[in-house]
Amino acid sequence: MVRSMSDILTITLNPALDVATSVDAVVPGPKLRCAEPRYDPGGGGVNVSRALLRLEGSSQAFVAFGGETGSMALSMLKAEGIDVAHFPTAGNTRQSFAILDESTGKQFRFQLPGPVWQPDQTERMRAALEPHLAKGRIAVMSGSLPPGVPAGIASTVNQMVIDKGAQLFLDTSGEALEAAAANPGPPFALLRMDGAEATEVSGKNFASPAELADYGRELIRSGAAERLVMSIGAQGTVGVTVDDRFFCCPPKIETLSAVGAGDSMVAAIALELSRGGSFRDAVRHGVAAAGSAVMTPATQLCSKATADEILEKVVTEEI
Repeated sequence: MVRSMSDILTITLNPALDVATSVDAVVPGPKLRCAEPRYDPGGGGVNVSRALLRLEGSSQAFVAFGGETGSMALSMLKAEGIDVAHFPTAGNTRQSFAILDESTGKQFRFQLPGPVWQPDQTERMRAALEPHLAKGRIAVMSGSLPPGVPAGIASTVNQMVIDKGAQLFLDTSGEALEAAAANPGPPFALLRMDGAEATEVSGKNFASPAELADYGRELIRSGAAERLVMSIGAQGTVGVTVDDRFFCCPPKIETLSAVGAGDSMVAAIALELSRGGSFRDAVRHGVAAAGSAVMTPATQLCSKATADEILEKVVTEEI
């Protein structure tokens, strides 16, 4: 039974228990004594829901948690006040690690694979997800896929979402992103990727925001998506539709941790669009939220106060 019908539903099939800590220096050989760890529920859609809460929005989180690590992450997510639609899965939810080398200030990130899904589990997930889709809702499918889940599952979910009169925003990577770029079905309402992912998918190098926008327009014309959001790290983010293309540039920001920046961006974009904002304004809010997230240490996400301050300094350029 659906317990909430907030405007935004997040979908996380491969969540994580995020662990963040630090060491004096990352060197091979000796045991490295770590500082007290920080634990957070993580994974793409989970972080989008958590970021929405920090931006004074709300969502329902459809999450596939399993095992002891999954139970821990589930309890933490509920404790934050997020409405969780739990899809129980076999095996233990994966862990991810963010290690700060205090001698250099560099952050090392390690991610374990998720539990392997069998075909029947994918089918059960689709059946469990269907009641949570509703007309007018924005569904955000974000993060990697568990081993065993077909790379094209997002297109299947997209058709389910469209059939319900909703729209799907997709933010994924690897083979799942390649499948999305070659999406054979109806276009995704929004597809997000960064410049490196665009290079991996297309086999092309992009020397400028304009070249990245050209590739985004290609994807739109091919029917992959209606809107593209393409980030170039600290430089800014390209927004593309069939008849518009622009580049949002943030002010110079000191990066403490890149964890959750993309998820914070997607959260702010979905929130602004759910409130009737324009696509340009949504991307501006996304850039500001991402900037806020990189200013926080370890696995912490954005804050509304900081995002609002950055928003005033985001510059939008025509490309």
